[in-house]
Amino acid sequence: MKKSYSTLVNKKDIQSIAIGGFDGMHIAHQKLFENLDENGAIVTIESGFSNLTPKSFRQEYTNLPVYYYVLDNIKHLEGKEFIRLIKEEFPNLKKIVVGFDFCFGKNRKYCVEDLKELFQGEVVVVDEIKNNGTAIHSRYIRDFIKNGNIKKANEFLGKNYKIVGSQVKGQGLGKSDFVPTINLQVENFLLPNEGVYITKTKIKNDIYNSVTFIGHRVSTDGTYAIETHILQGDIETTYNNVEVAFLDKIRDNKKFDDFKDLKAQILLDIKEAKEFFN
Repeated sequence: MKKSYSTLVNKKDIQSIAIGGFDGMHIAHQKLFENLDENGAIVTIESGFSNLTPKSFRQEYTNLPVYYYVLDNIKHLEGKEFIRLIKEEFPNLKKIVVGFDFCFGKNRKYCVEDLKELFQGEVVVVDEIKNNGTAIHSRYIRDFIKNGNIKKANEFLGKNYKIVGSQVKGQGLGKSDFVPTINLQVENFLLPNEGVYITKTKIKNDIYNSVTFIGHRVSTDGTYAIETHILQGDIETTYNNVEVAFLDKIRDNKKFDDFKDLKAQILLDIKEAKEFFN
């Protein structure tokens, strides 16, 4: 269950804000948030490209209220107009926290120095945060995920990357011919590249060790699927929200000409996942 503080906090009480896209709510973002006061808040600019923590999923990773502004509604504003809007929204604002590369306003032509000049209050600029010499940026994390490098993505995120989906009807082959799976339809989240992953699956409030397949069913009907198998046994569920957190990748997607070979590989994947958790 995601926390939702934004509607519970009076904006007049907010004295400091962090502004940015904050897709991923990763380690570098958390460093920004550390500069906020007790009466702080997070202002997220929604560009439409957020797919690591889309929409209100960001609220799950902070105890501060998160407010969302659609970029298309504000990108025409000049610098003074943008600051005026922020001051109208948060009348007692005393501090703004941004990253070193923050830009705003029409054509993104206003940046950190302009912010310091236009805002009559404290401006905190957080330097670039690195992990073993590599800058932590959402775009790098997306690349890791798209390439199946889940361990590196998690390292930069500071948590396990996860997707959330709703259960849908599958082929029906899992329980009858292979192993039972929960089939998911996932929207808005960036999906790892095709393959088999060691995962944890959360259903309601219970978390299970699992193996998850993402990709085209090249050995059966060729359709794209997201299927997660619970290692502890067959779990009957019809819950809309099923969360799958990725821990590591076992292998790429592969075509098998014989169902026996496919089932043997699935059992090997399960064995490897069990050894990982043990």
